[in-house]
Amino acid sequence: MNTMKMIKTILLVSIGSIALVIGIAGTFLPVLPGGPFYLIAVFCFARSSKRADRWFKNTWVYKKYVLAFLQKKGMKRAEKIRINLIADACILASILYVDILFVRIVLIILALYKHYYFIYKIKTIHPHTAEESVDSKSTGT
Repeated sequence: MNTMKMIKTILLVSIGSIALVIGIAGTFLPVLPGGPFYLIAVFCFARSSKRADRWFKNTWVYKKYVLAFLQKKGMKRAEKIRINLIADACILASILYVDILFVRIVLIILALYKHYYFIYKIKTIHPHTAEESVDSKSTGT
C-alpha cells in the first residue's frame, strides 16, 4: 500500500507541476488559458501532500490568479483590456496569415465570443469599490 501511495503522490505532483508550467505559459500567451491549468495544479497539489499544497498556496501564482478566481472577485478593467488587446493582436495575425475562409470566420467568431465573455461573464472590479469594502470592514459598517 505504501508503494501505491508513493506512486499516486509522484503522479499527482508531476501532473500538478506540468499544469502549473502550462498555466504560467498561459498567463503570458493569450491564446492559452492559464486559469484551468492553475485549477488542475491546485487539485493535484492538494491531493498529493500537505507540503506540496502549502508550497503552491504560498506562490505568487496562487495568490494573484487562483485565489482571486476562487473568491469570485473578477478582474480589474485594466487586466481585461490588456488580455483582450494581446489576444486580439494574435487573432488578427492569425486571420491575416491563414488563407482559409472557414478558419477566418471561426477566428472572428471566437474573438467576438471572447469579448462577450469578458464583458458580460467576468465581473469587473472597480478600484473605488475595493477601497470602499476595505473601509467598511475597518469601520465595522
